[in-house]
Amino acid sequence: IYMYFNLFDDLFNDDYFAPAKKVSSMKTDIYEQGDNYVLAIELPGINKEQVKLNLKDGYLTVSVTASEVKEGNMIRSERYHGDASRSFYVGEEFKPEDIKARFENGELFITLPKEAPKKIEETHYINID
Repeated sequence: IYMYFNLFDDLFNDDYFAPAKKVSSMKTDIYEQGDNYVLAIELPGINKEQVKLNLKDGYLTVSVTASEVKEGNMIRSERYHGDASRSFYVGEEFKPEDIKARFENGELFITLPKEAPKKIEETHYINID
């Protein structure tokens, strides 16, 4: 009898019967490459035109618009369908031109310098009345 209970426990704990596990979309690796940091973000099944990058208030946000839904009767879906975004705090010193991005084989590579550009203080003169 013990064997049968384990058999059924194992059977119903199988991923086939379990609801799709919530998997983080936009799995990201961050690594150093010379004087830069590189973010490598998995975006399988996404076209370059569906990806947008935004830099605001020190946050770099990667947004992806919904991919097309396949025709036919879905039996089981484990992949995420819909819009997604992910933000990374990079610092307020960066400007869009400091960050480089390329899309290759379903992977987005974002490169930014390890050291944030230093702000150049401008001299502001005050008029004397």
